[in-house]
Amino acid sequence: MSYDSVLKRYQAAGQDHLLHFWPKLSEAERESLLAQLSAIDIERVNRVYKNSVGSEKKEAESVGKDIIEPLPEDATDSVIGDCKHEKEWREAGLQSIARGELGVLLMAGGQGTRLGSTSPKGCYDIGLASHKTLLQYQAERIRRLQTVAEQATGKSEGSVVIPWYVMTSGPTRPETEAFFKKNAFFGLDPANVIFFEQGTLPCLTMDGKVILETPARVAVAPDGNGGLYAALRRPISPTDPRTVLSDLKSRNIRYVHSYCVDNCLVRVADPVFLGYCLHKQADCAAKVVRKLFPTESVGVVARRGDKFSVVEYSEISKEQAERKDPKTGELAFRAGNIVYHFYTTPFLNEVESFETELAFHIARKKIPYVDMTSGELVKPSKPNGMKLELFVFDVFPFTKQFAVLEVERKEEFSPLKNAPGTGADDPDTSRRDLLAQHKRYLERAGATVAERVEIEISPLVSFAGEGLEYVKGKAFTKSGSISALEEFDALV
Repeated sequence: MSYDSVLKRYQAAGQDHLLHFWPKLSEAERESLLAQLSAIDIERVNRVYKNSVGSEKKEAESVGKDIIEPLPEDATDSVIGDCKHEKEWREAGLQSIARGELGVLLMAGGQGTRLGSTSPKGCYDIGLASHKTLLQYQAERIRRLQTVAEQATGKSEGSVVIPWYVMTSGPTRPETEAFFKKNAFFGLDPANVIFFEQGTLPCLTMDGKVILETPARVAVAPDGNGGLYAALRRPISPTDPRTVLSDLKSRNIRYVHSYCVDNCLVRVADPVFLGYCLHKQADCAAKVVRKLFPTESVGVVARRGDKFSVVEYSEISKEQAERKDPKTGELAFRAGNIVYHFYTTPFLNEVESFETELAFHIARKKIPYVDMTSGELVKPSKPNGMKLELFVFDVFPFTKQFAVLEVERKEEFSPLKNAPGTGADDPDTSRRDLLAQHKRYLERAGATVAERVEIEISPLVSFAGEGLEYVKGKAFTKSGSISALEEFDALV
């Protein structure tokens, strides 16, 4: 866009202060600023600000007035304990996968900063004997599940494909793509690994004015993991006009599972969850784990009025948090959100129709800015602006048919959030939980594992404990990493 057209557009939006330093900029700076301003949907920014502030005010006025209730019985099921439908759901899920109906969407935009790493979080090695990263584990789970679906349905080898859509952020995309290429896509066909990028929004002053980070650059921040819905509609790269939605359509994908990169136990493309969602005829669904105790700092899936929602722990009173389900004796508000979701592709296409009703959440921050008089950079000592973000679960209230499946925490959820040595949700706990799961796999298959022996089982050998009949009756006395069934013999 030309300078004149950009100026006219930003004047109409009340944001033309962003061109205040134009006369003083070099040609390169002008070109860069013009490109950035042309790419920003400034009218949308203004709408998002107005909607978010209005929603925040409305929420403040309704504190204590909202009726928050636990999930209704007909909307939730559990695979914990004796679940008579699990096998049926798994078979239905494998049939759907074999028909090529499922895609998986990975949210992998985070840096490993809190872990002490400068690389994207998915590239992190949690200290396993194999030194496999989170991304490699997830890629190999996809490969194994493709094989399991082929074997379960009599399909030929290599005929089942689960496309993997990897959402990065601007800072993590180059390194993430390079990491995949360096590792030959972990054995997956590169044509079935599609990278795309999470969006950003300009940072704003408290009264909604876009903040200049330098005289020639607008301050921006990621738009939250809920930004994936808009990202699905954008070209996947400057040179590739495809969108994720158009690619899903071209592949006849009917269902999508989404998840976060930092869960080492995640069951990527879980056929049980898929079969469950098909059984419930859900257009959107969530996996949850039971809260460990009433005050655990985790959001829960619940009902707010007549809508499904994720309710933050801070929004639930002490009495509600401690309330018990009279039928089970469990916590009534126990459905801990683990950010593992199901969507139909029609639902993902419908999000645009109600996106204007989605209120972005406001995070008030200390945001460096350029003084409009002096042109000097100012680093504020207290919050001076806001970053706006959408959460991936903000679409829940708009679903027509919603369902929730409770799964066993020790089998499916061990997040990696904190630096080594923290003692909770750190590399040590991730490693511990994964190896403990592999020990359970062996024991369930009829093997015994000596005390303090650690055996890592490659996802290429078993997706979720299946296919280990080979080890029945064996006693494992040596630690090691297993990438093929015959390698178990060396540890007996």
